[in-house]
Amino acid sequence: MDRDEVLVPVETQASRKKKTAVSRSWILLDQNGESTILDVDKYAIMRRVQIHARDLRILDPLLSYPSAILGRERVIVLNLEHIKAIITAEEVLLRDPLDENVIPIVEEFQRRLPLVNITNQIQGEEEVHPGERKDFDTGEENEFPFEFRALEVALEAICSFLDARTRELETDAYPALDELTSKISSRNLDRVRKLKSSMTRLTNRVQKVRDELEQLLDDDDDMADLYLSRKLAGSSSPVSGSGAPNWFLNSPTIGSKISRTSRASATTMQEENDVEELEMLLEAYFMQIDGTLNKLNTLREYIDDTEDYINIQLDNHRNQLIQLELFLCSGTVSLSVYSLVAAIFGMNFQYTWREGHGYVFKWVVILTSIICASLFASIISYARHKGLVGS
Repeated sequence: MDRDEVLVPVETQASRKKKTAVSRSWILLDQNGESTILDVDKYAIMRRVQIHARDLRILDPLLSYPSAILGRERVIVLNLEHIKAIITAEEVLLRDPLDENVIPIVEEFQRRLPLVNITNQIQGEEEVHPGERKDFDTGEENEFPFEFRALEVALEAICSFLDARTRELETDAYPALDELTSKISSRNLDRVRKLKSSMTRLTNRVQKVRDELEQLLDDDDDMADLYLSRKLAGSSSPVSGSGAPNWFLNSPTIGSKISRTSRASATTMQEENDVEELEMLLEAYFMQIDGTLNKLNTLREYIDDTEDYINIQLDNHRNQLIQLELFLCSGTVSLSVYSLVAAIFGMNFQYTWREGHGYVFKWVVILTSIICASLFASIISYARHKGLVGS
């Protein structure tokens, strides 16, 4: 019995640690911008937003999945670098809210998701133009859907993040490349090597986001799947004969959209394939991420040009060393002839012309020097004729 009493607190403590670890993995942001830390596991998330495990697995930070914007029946699964979110028609679930790169995104969601600013703007326009009467329902119909506002915040955040990383890389790369051009050293070469590796990794990250946006823009059906409010309103219209899901009925915004669709279900059916609004949104951020990719490509070209210039310099130095080696070899061959003559006259043989002919030494030295100089000049002239030595 005493042994069991000791084991119970240990189990409770382990479960408490597990609960604490899970409690800070998701943050919920509603239409009013209010945030809530969820203390749930992945199965509760799957039941809440009604998605499959394979879609939730895309958001696992331990697994390496490419960038993705997936439209499902009731959610948008968003995996863009550090932004891993699930967007519904009335709320946003964001993973890892305490990450240093995610905290600014949470603040931006809280600032831009509420419609208070839009309502105040409409009221201000009514005060400026009191004679003009505006239909409130028409204003609601023209408002940006919640899922698109959340998607816009995420796209703007990831595009701005990648563009900021690109500007930082440019700030470090261009001076380093100029310094390497002026002075080739091991320190400068290692610095440029690290910058080039960082540029390659950043280019791959930007390319993945760009490819995902391009693929989404090329397929109207995929863009139509992102219209969550439209699909929800269509499923709740009298034409469809099915009611709205229970987890959508608590939203006043969605309720107003359902009532408007009930009054104009035929118009909704005609606009199901209209993706112009989302296409304009995606094109804007596609152009922004494409501009970031162009900056990286320009930086890559500058690095390639610098490498070509350095290779030309190294080739020039190598050619100068080859020329110096050719001069030294030519001088060595010429002096070897002089050494040969000296060796011949240094042999221990008796010659009759040695006696009484002291002037012979002088002429031997002069003639040998002339022959060596002529040989050296001939070798250099031949090398210049063949293009081995610069003129």
